[in-house]
This record gives sequence, structure tokens and C-alpha cells, in this order.
Amino acid sequence: MRSPSTRTAAFVGLLSYLSYAHAHGGWANPALIGVSLFVGAFLPSYARLGNKAELWANDRFGFVSAGRLARVLPQYAFNLAVFWIMQWGGALNPVGMASVGGVAGAALVTTLASQGSQYVGLFLFRRGIGDADRNVLIGASISVVLAALGTAGVAGAREAFLVSGVLLGGVLFGVGLLSDIRSVTAPSGGIGLFFGTFNPFHLSHLEIVRRAIEERRLDKVVIHPTLVPRLHADAFRKGQLRVARLEDGFQIYETTDKADVNVDYFPSGRMFLPPETRKVLIELALDEAGLSSKVEVAFFREIYDREGFPGVIAEIRRRHPGVRLHGLHGSDIGGMAVRQIHDEAGGIYPWRILRRDEVSATSIRRGARGMTAGVVADVLAQISSGLPAVTAGGRRFRNDNGVLTEGD
Repeated sequence: MRSPSTRTAAFVGLLSYLSYAHAHGGWANPALIGVSLFVGAFLPSYARLGNKAELWANDRFGFVSAGRLARVLPQYAFNLAVFWIMQWGGALNPVGMASVGGVAGAALVTTLASQGSQYVGLFLFRRGIGDADRNVLIGASISVVLAALGTAGVAGAREAFLVSGVLLGGVLFGVGLLSDIRSVTAPSGGIGLFFGTFNPFHLSHLEIVRRAIEERRLDKVVIHPTLVPRLHADAFRKGQLRVARLEDGFQIYETTDKADVNVDYFPSGRMFLPPETRKVLIELALDEAGLSSKVEVAFFREIYDREGFPGVIAEIRRRHPGVRLHGLHGSDIGGMAVRQIHDEAGGIYPWRILRRDEVSATSIRRGARGMTAGVVADVLAQISSGLPAVTAGGRRFRNDNGVLTEGD
């Protein structure tokens, strides 16, 4: 119960019971009590399962609409079962249910509204407002109240219930579908944007840059690495994370006793090279590959710390007014997260590559070889050896516990 997500889920279960019991007069109904208890206990696990379903579809197809559909289908099946159980157990008003399309209609609209409210919650979180899990659960609780009142036929609530489902869920899916269409009908020319942790920059990153330049005939690509990811920055501020130790130049993160057991703090691993070092490795790899003339490695520290990648996009637009922008990304978890940022910024043509290779930054951090440019492997070996100075690509860097600073 120390977990905020667990407490919020329990509150949603209680709110579900109170809302339906009040709306349908079923205070002592065993079906409603059982469903409410199950919702309160299962909601955090369900959220994780929904995320995994979306991530699987994203990686398999590389389209936003496929991921959202994969999230919708299991939730619709869940809601369908919940409404059927409550109707079978006499917890719902038959007339009110018929007014919203029966069990199937109520389940569909509730699912769409919940998807939309979850997206709104995550949208706010990405802009530094609230906590991801609790934002989503608060959105879900709003859907619960509207569903309860709407299925009871309360004046005005049914219309709000239906409109919220269509607008929040339907529009959200439609925007994702339009984004997918733009990804395959994009015009050529302009600037590519390539964001990620690049922890470290590897051969698949180079391949993405090469292919995007060739296929979209880009004038150049702007690469900007994450600094401290906003999830981690917020968790460090709250005392939920700390740097446990340094290992081969990597900072190893770990959770504290203040961490929320229902939050995945390490979706892309817990080992991080300092951002200054990741920037250097990108530059060296691009130079070795002969791509330096077509790629700019940006590092807007103050803008990123203040506004994240949306701020970086705004700065690039300010520097290149009227230039067509293309968002480069893979189909992996980090790539699709960046795709969401591109879509929210508006006016960016997605370019995605399906990740079917075995190259991964996680494998590299675990010691795999042959997955990075030669110069990157060389620098990582020098850092691991604890050399006070690192030389590569005709450049010399001071090594301060893995932080590379050019010069003596």
C-alpha cells in the first residue's frame, strides 16, 4: 500500500462501486461488489499488460494505430466481461443500458473514453504535469463515473459518456491513423530529426540515418540525445532513484525505498553513459562513417532540461523556418515514444524502420561486441580501463569517471 498506484487503483475500485451503486441502486449487489474489488486490485497490473500489448504491436508493425488497436482490444474484452457480469448479476438498469447500446455498446464507449483519457494523462505527464500512472488512473476514474451515470440514463450523463468516448477515443485513434498515412506518403526533402538516448550510439542508429537520408532525400539530419530522461529526473528529485555506483564509465541507477513498485523506472535499462559522452560517441561514429557533412549533433541542454524534446523541436523550427521536418525512429520502445512526441508537435512526417536486427544498446552495455562503430568500441574500452585521457578520431578528451571533455 506504499505504492501511490496501488492506493489510486483502490480508490478507483471504490469509486466504481459508489458510482454504479448510486446510479443503479445496487448497494448490496454481490456482482457489483466483486467487480469493484477486482478492479481495485487488478488495475495496476492491467495497465502494465496494456502497455506490453501496445509495445508488442508497435515493434511488430511500426505503426501508431496498430499499437493503439492492440491496447484497445484487450481492454474492450475486459470491459465486455465486466458489464456482462454486472448485468447478469442485476447490478445495472436494463433501460439505461439499452440507451447506450447494451453491454457491447457500453463496453465500447467506455473503452474509447478510457483510451482517450489515458492519452490525455500521458500527454500532461510528458509536459511535467503529474505522475504518469496516477494521471492515467485519474483519467480512468473519470471514465468510470461517466460510464456509471451514463448507463443509468442520468440526464446529460449519457450524452457526456457517448461524446467523451467518440471524441477522446475515436479522435485519438484517427490522429494515429493519419500519422501512419503521413509516414508512407511523405514528400521528399527537408531535415530529419533523430532523438533518443543513444546509450551508446550503435550500427542500427547509423543505418537509420543513412537510409532516411537516401529514401527521403534529406538535406541533413539533426541528432539530439536525451540528457537525463524526464522520468529519471523526476524520480531523482523525489528521492525514488539514486546512482548506486560507476561501472566501466556507466552510471548504474537503482531504486530507493521511496520508489513506486508499480512503476517501471528502467524501460531501457539502468546503465547510462553521461550525456556529454554519448554526444562525443555520436560525433566520432558519424565522422568515421563519413556522414558528418550530412548530420548535425545538437545539444540544447537548457532547452531540453526545461521543455524536453518538444522544446528542442521548437528550437530547430526557429532556426530553420519553413523547412519540412521528418521524424526518424525505430519500432522499439524508445523509437515509438519519440514518434509520439513528433505527432504531438504536429507537422512532422514520420519515417520509421522496423527493428529486425539483433543490435541493441542493452547488449552492448552487457559486453556484446561488433554492434558499434570501431571508434565507439575503442573509446568505451579506454573509458573502461580508467585512462585519465581518451584519444580517438584525432581528438583528445579528459576522462572524469566516464564524462568526456574535449581538451587536456
